[in-house]
Amino acid sequence: MKFSIERAALLKAVAQAQSVVERRNTIPILANVLMEASGDDVTFRATDLDIEIVDKAPAKVERAGATTVSAVTLNEIVRKLPDGALVTLTEDGTTGRMTIEAGRSNFQLATLPKEDFPVMASSEYAANFSAPAPVLRRLFDKSKFAISTEETRYYLNGVYMHVADSDGGKVLRCVATDGHRLARIDADLPEGAADMAGVIVPRKTVGELRKLLDDDEMQIAVSVSETKIRFATPDITLTSKVIDGTFPDYSRVIPTGNTRKLEVDAAEFAKAVDRVATVSSERSRAVKLALDEDSLTLSVNAPDSGAAEEELAVAYGDERLEIGFNAKYLLEIASQVDRENAVFMFNSSGDPTLMREGNDTSAIYVVMPMRV
Repeated sequence: MKFSIERAALLKAVAQAQSVVERRNTIPILANVLMEASGDDVTFRATDLDIEIVDKAPAKVERAGATTVSAVTLNEIVRKLPDGALVTLTEDGTTGRMTIEAGRSNFQLATLPKEDFPVMASSEYAANFSAPAPVLRRLFDKSKFAISTEETRYYLNGVYMHVADSDGGKVLRCVATDGHRLARIDADLPEGAADMAGVIVPRKTVGELRKLLDDDEMQIAVSVSETKIRFATPDITLTSKVIDGTFPDYSRVIPTGNTRKLEVDAAEFAKAVDRVATVSSERSRAVKLALDEDSLTLSVNAPDSGAAEEELAVAYGDERLEIGFNAKYLLEIASQVDRENAVFMFNSSGDPTLMREGNDTSAIYVVMPMRV
């Protein structure tokens, strides 16, 4: 195998591949990227047995063929080559080495045979639809902060993507929760998605998917089966197993009777929470919100390190309320707000609080209070 490729195109493909590869591998071949050169392009394939990514890049192929080399090492080499370099990769089947040449640089990497490389079994996808990149980006970006990291509740270690009923009809919905906070984001239901099975997309897949969604003009082809999900652009295909578990009935957690309404500038609120939380001890990170007519006082009292207080002008017309929250959770939720105003709906100091962006109900967040 021999081909020449622009450094930028090679770096993009190899960086994408090596991020899927697990750093600590008991199976040597899983640390490698499979390169297959034919026609006018080269495909780069990497997998950790749960996720597989295939990236296609244009190249000048002199001799077609396929081999595998260490993804992390190849990425490091290409990253350090000068911008604009033309990189030539040549595999010598007799020595089991691949030579990488660019300008005066010359590297040799050990290869492993392509036959050893595991290819993810193809799945029959029950639902196929396409969605604009910005729509999927919003669904996953706004929900992923609430993914649980507790391995024992593995069914919460991802984003639950499914078709749901809302006031305006059926929607494509993403939900994530860790038991302390919840995010529920809706988008218009794409054509062809109505029969989609609800699937839990793992945390790592959500992170890898984010790299496919930067181009606002891009349409992403989505295919869903009960065990796998696939996202594809013309050049990149990301296939992932979904979490085998049942996502809990999240609708029971979303409060419907909260009547006390606080409206606040989201950016100002986030900055104020951040400021007062500076003095709190890391462990509790509790911020107290004292609400009175058109005023909100944020305070932290950490006996071992100090105290802080800040007042904000807000729109609030209900009876006085004091409620405490984990500062990190408040910050993460406030940072999701794209609009100017965040609206908080409270019931009492012991009940879950609902937050949304202005009057928009397509993105709602729930956060559990803390005792302060």
